[in-house]
Amino acid sequence: MCFPGSGEPGRHDHVNRPPGIRALGIDLGSKRIGIAVSDISGTIASALTTVHRSTSRRHDHAAITKLVRDEEAEQVVVGLPLSLDGSSGPAARSAVREAEQLASVVGVPVTMYDERFTTVTAERGMLEAGLDARQRRKVVDKVAAAVMLQAWLDHRLGTWRSDDDGEAGT
Repeated sequence: MCFPGSGEPGRHDHVNRPPGIRALGIDLGSKRIGIAVSDISGTIASALTTVHRSTSRRHDHAAITKLVRDEEAEQVVVGLPLSLDGSSGPAARSAVREAEQLASVVGVPVTMYDERFTTVTAERGMLEAGLDARQRRKVVDKVAAAVMLQAWLDHRLGTWRSDDDGEAGT
């Protein structure tokens, strides 16, 4: 799901690989917003930080906008919390509304990507790494954002490579 005027930036210079892109991944939560960032080639996502929700969504969005500028992101990918059956429940509708608001302030294209199971995947990885519950709580949001962003990057690469007509996929 892309918002008006938020088509994928960049030129398609190589038929087997999409152009590099610096993307910011966002996992919206009611108390915390997990933030991840890709490398400049658009290959690897890494957990970046957690923005603690304030009482003002405008303030939260200003903090995200600053991260977009500081990280020189060309794309923002917001997690879409679909229900297990793929339908849009209240959480997904709320995330879409907030992504639309973000799109009006961040200055780069904003798209949404399915974030089902990202927190579970993040928790599992942190358990395997030996982090205790307190350590996991501190980082789970940004790690979940990195899991979602990595899935988006992989999907972007996979759709680019699987396009058989010679046109670039997005």
